[in-house]
Amino acid sequence: MSALTREETEALIQEVLEVYPEKARKDREKHLMVNDQSIEQSKKCITSNRKSLPGVMTIRGCAYAGSKGVVWGPIKDMIHISHGPVGCGQYSRAGRRNYYVGTTGINTFGTMNFTSDFQEKDIVFGGDKKLAKVMTEIEGLFPLNKGISIQSECPIGLIGDDIEAVAKKTAAETGKPVVPVRCEGFRGVSQSLGHHIANDAIRDWVLPRREGKAFEGTPYDVAVIGDYNIGGDAWSSRILLEEMGLRVIAQWSGDGTIAEMEKTPYVKLNLIHCYRSMNYIARHMEEKYSIPWIEYNFFGPTKVAESLRAIAAHFDDKIKAGAERVIAKYQAMMDEVIAKYKPRLQGKRVMLYVGGLRPRHVIGAYEDLGMEVVGTGYEFGHGDDYDRTIKDMGNATLIYDDVTGFEFEEFVKRVKPDLVGSGIKEKFIFQKMGVPFRQMHSWDYSGPYHGYDGFAIFARDMDMTINNPCWSKMQAPWLKKAEPEAEKKAA
Repeated sequence: MSALTREETEALIQEVLEVYPEKARKDREKHLMVNDQSIEQSKKCITSNRKSLPGVMTIRGCAYAGSKGVVWGPIKDMIHISHGPVGCGQYSRAGRRNYYVGTTGINTFGTMNFTSDFQEKDIVFGGDKKLAKVMTEIEGLFPLNKGISIQSECPIGLIGDDIEAVAKKTAAETGKPVVPVRCEGFRGVSQSLGHHIANDAIRDWVLPRREGKAFEGTPYDVAVIGDYNIGGDAWSSRILLEEMGLRVIAQWSGDGTIAEMEKTPYVKLNLIHCYRSMNYIARHMEEKYSIPWIEYNFFGPTKVAESLRAIAAHFDDKIKAGAERVIAKYQAMMDEVIAKYKPRLQGKRVMLYVGGLRPRHVIGAYEDLGMEVVGTGYEFGHGDDYDRTIKDMGNATLIYDDVTGFEFEEFVKRVKPDLVGSGIKEKFIFQKMGVPFRQMHSWDYSGPYHGYDGFAIFARDMDMTINNPCWSKMQAPWLKKAEPEAEKKAA
């Protein structure tokens, strides 16, 4: 299907909105737009970071998910207690493939579920004593842990447990950091506030721990922040940074440690991959420690080269020469990958709906393969995310914020993309419809996708998905014609 014109896209939005009651329709209309690259501020045409409508199916998570599942959970040498009922901790455990080096249960704990397992009596009488007991048991069972974070679930905010007091008392007893995080799920609009709360906890309870301590630095020290090492992404990115001459002294959260977090105020530049989840702490360090920060994009060779040069611009000629050397080193490899896969993917159209940075960051990687992103949107984006996105998307393409399950399905049916990239909640719906699909939260259990090595895997996976012959053999179950009654009886 050819690309929709601006008028057709606007008509599509109105057609999809018709099923809603008037009040819901007026609200949802604010979250859907036809892209216009001439707009400087997205707030003029799309609303974001607002509460989802009750009763309308949303794909978002909660504040607890943003803190425990994203920011704190991958810190590997700390134990993260889900303070509340068992379900939230179990759901958030080991779901994002944050690769790490270490031995689970000895010196790394990210894939384990530690919970205070709230029962009815804990709601009535409070959970402070139970939390303290849990941390005492943890210290005896897992003595090599480097600290504990307390991730509050909804009941904690409702009953008023004083987790800060318990944290201070336990920290004094163990001599290790204990970080209370007020990330009750009901706080805020979505998981986005959980990121902010987690960043504030790092600001208040972690970064000050090394203030005034000696550190032997170099002019080329950097930190990689907001890379969660999905399928090894941070490792493939770090290779490039070190090859160009930089020293990565801190990498978090993916494969990160609390010691690395504490050392971050000594770096010369903070490199932010997931802007949405970590810009808060980067801004704090810029204000307090005068550390500049830069957002970078390592998806696809075009964006990798742009980012390497932008990073190098903050340093001397040695690093600038190193960046050019790295780009040249991998050019032949990238040419081979593109020559192999671009003829098979040229002109294919993609619709995305993901969280964090992916709705805009992966656009360049698709374009390197001759593909076009014709629709994109964020689960929990803010205005500044959309400000960046409208420049990367083509005119008259669809942009949607906190899109509902119904809206997304209808958009896909009409636009007829060759590929949908979204999350696990959407995966099986579109696969049953016969639409090629990639799970773009965890790379569908593949990866890495970052860096030059990652792009080769990305290209292979897109080709493998789109050009799989199974899709032409499939039909959505709800579209199949009912068998004649006579055939059913005969069977």
